[in-house]
Amino acid sequence: MTNLEGPHLPVPAWLRHTPGEGRWPVTLSVAAAIVLQFLLSAKFTQPLPPWVLPTLEVGLLIGLTIANPVRIERRGPMVRIASIVLIALITVANVISAILLIRAILEGKTGPSATPLFATGASIWATNVIAFALWYWEFDRGGPVRRAHGIVPHPDLMFPQMANPGLAPRDWEPQFVDYLYLSFTNATAFSPTDVMPLARWAKLTMLVQAAVSLAVGALVIARAVNILRT
Repeated sequence: MTNLEGPHLPVPAWLRHTPGEGRWPVTLSVAAAIVLQFLLSAKFTQPLPPWVLPTLEVGLLIGLTIANPVRIERRGPMVRIASIVLIALITVANVISAILLIRAILEGKTGPSATPLFATGASIWATNVIAFALWYWEFDRGGPVRRAHGIVPHPDLMFPQMANPGLAPRDWEPQFVDYLYLSFTNATAFSPTDVMPLARWAKLTMLVQAAVSLAVGALVIARAVNILRT
């Protein structure tokens, strides 16, 4: 049996300096979240007009793309702050929409058709998945740049390839798609699947995401079923 901890084995990519990950998966995901928010009905974006937050998010996304157009490999304090503000805007806007949707369901103001309700619920749920994927991606081991530089050796989120290096090629390290998958599975299973949260912030973040997904999904489905039966 091969000793995976032997001194002759190379250091895995997630523990050493590597080129930064590609920009386009993050950019496309953020753009998708902005489009989903922009398409929401105005009654689910109050008190602001539906274009205000998406416009701010587009501006921040353009600035972040200019700072790292191809790979996310350098990040000063202002770029880091801009990235966190962008994620916070997406999250806050989606929380407001979720609260307004839940209130409309509880007050019976969603209308006589189940189709718009399903569309709104799906949009908020999908944006929730993207927003939490961005949080995991931004804070795991200090963010994408610190991960690329191999600065922090202790993971906040343990991926299977990190626990068992023999399952992955030498150049494997977690990138945004891995965090998007983590967010999706946590939003559907309401619990960790193959990625284990080790840090307390990661556990609490996954708890909040699961609670939001459960509340939105359960209420939307229950109300839609009730509409279809009447």
